Amino acid sequence: MRLQRPTFVFAAFVLASTAAFGVAGHFAATSFIRYQQAHQLDELTEVVLRRAEFAVDFAGASLGELARRDLADCGPATLQAIRLHVYQRSAIKDVRLVNPDGSVICSAYSETLEFDKGWIDRRDMLPSHDKNLSLFRVEQFGGDALGVLKDINGNAALVAILGVNASLFDIMPAELRAHSEVILALSNGEKLGEFLLDADKALQAPIDLDKNSARFPLHATIRLERGILSTWNNEAYWPTLAVAFAIGALFGGLFARTRRMEGPVADLDRGLAANEFKPYYQPIFELKTGRIKGCEVLARWLLKDGSVVPPMNFIPLAESSGRIQVMTWQILRSALSDLQPLLKANKDFKLSLNVVPKHLLSAGFIETLRRTVMAAQVSARQIVIEVTERDELDDLARAAAVVSELRDYGFRVAIDDVGVGHSGLSRLKGLGANTIKIDKFFVDTITVDASTATIVEMLVALAKDLQMTVVAEGIETEEQVRALISSGVEEGQGYLVSAPLPFPRFNELVESRCLAQSAKLPTDAALVA
Repeated sequence: MRLQRPTFVFAAFVLASTAAFGVAGHFAATSFIRYQQAHQLDELTEVVLRRAEFAVDFAGASLGELARRDLADCGPATLQAIRLHVYQRSAIKDVRLVNPDGSVICSAYSETLEFDKGWIDRRDMLPSHDKNLSLFRVEQFGGDALGVLKDINGNAALVAILGVNASLFDIMPAELRAHSEVILALSNGEKLGEFLLDADKALQAPIDLDKNSARFPLHATIRLERGILSTWNNEAYWPTLAVAFAIGALFGGLFARTRRMEGPVADLDRGLAANEFKPYYQPIFELKTGRIKGCEVLARWLLKDGSVVPPMNFIPLAESSGRIQVMTWQILRSALSDLQPLLKANKDFKLSLNVVPKHLLSAGFIETLRRTVMAAQVSARQIVIEVTERDELDDLARAAAVVSELRDYGFRVAIDDVGVGHSGLSRLKGLGANTIKIDKFFVDTITVDASTATIVEMLVALAKDLQMTVVAEGIETEEQVRALISSGVEEGQGYLVSAPLPFPRFNELVESRCLAQSAKLPTDAALVA
């Protein structure tokens, strides 16, 4: 039977478009893989710098605490106080009182001076960008250490000696570990530490990826064999090619039917108009007891056919297209309607809502937030605004003013994704938030990587210095809970207790936990999801 002309034209357009997009798919897939590799390697280099910056921040905060005690001599009482300070901070190996020129006056543990191969002059130390601290390499027989100097007055300064553990830089994916090297150095080129799985094996045709710290004179390098890139992380090739074929077929079909291509942004608008974006709730719980203290509200797109679109498939587009603000208010109003009885019954229960930095700084944000919360007859102190650290706050002074006004009205503010985002701890202090949320990256490795536990301990210690609380994200095992408790973390969230749930199931979970707590069930039972 001969095809009718409209059917033949439609099929021809679809086939031609599919073929054209298929030919281009190979090049698109290759470009995508290269971009993905470069992006992931850049993030890994950033992690090296973040870990080093956390260590320097920790040393600076410790020296600042000692400086406030006015320890300006080497008397027995002074040395005893410094030794106790060092003993309580495993990351710090020694604290020394030095002259303005950098020469050592005395040391908390004088025997550590015997391990020094040399000591540099103050003029050779590298200042941080804010001039508050100076960094230098301490050459020792057992391996190099990092010296952090802080002036306490015009006559003396304090120096913290940080041990540089090579395991801090064991961050490479399993398939790259044997073909890569991670190096941390000062900006003058002096190497502080490195991780190379096989020190006797030379890398073949290596390429370097470098990054400098914006806050300290630190430089990170990831060196890896060029050949490994041809086989690493190329799983996206066939899915990308399949997407290219699918787009080609879709494009040809739509073009053949002469329909206007509205695109995914129009789908977002239709979803917003139909109120298809719904809040899901993930519990925030006490690590020691399992008691649910609040929840984080997360957006899900519920289509008419009952399927659920995950946030990674629409949140980036909502942010880039400017729809995220409308979506955020829609989600908050729905969440307040769902949780209003629970919030009124339990005044300590907290609702956390994600807000991107651009929305936080937008005109009328605070007024709209207050009106929305007041209309729900909910206390402002039960609302936590989570600002993600993955997007940089361009105007820290303005952001700090907004956070201060929010806190004046009773709202609480949390910084999300701490440890993998843009802000250093000094910026977190300037922002004036109430809470930091430790990124899942650290929780995933805390039970297998001693350096991660050290970083989490430093985060907790610094948070306490800044009078902030700490919440760990992405908890999946009880072993992680025990490690986090040992590191000083008190609250968390994750699949161990529950995945994000629609409100009816979340409400059932809260009620069951309340019954379990009132019946004084064992802690282990309370931690079972």
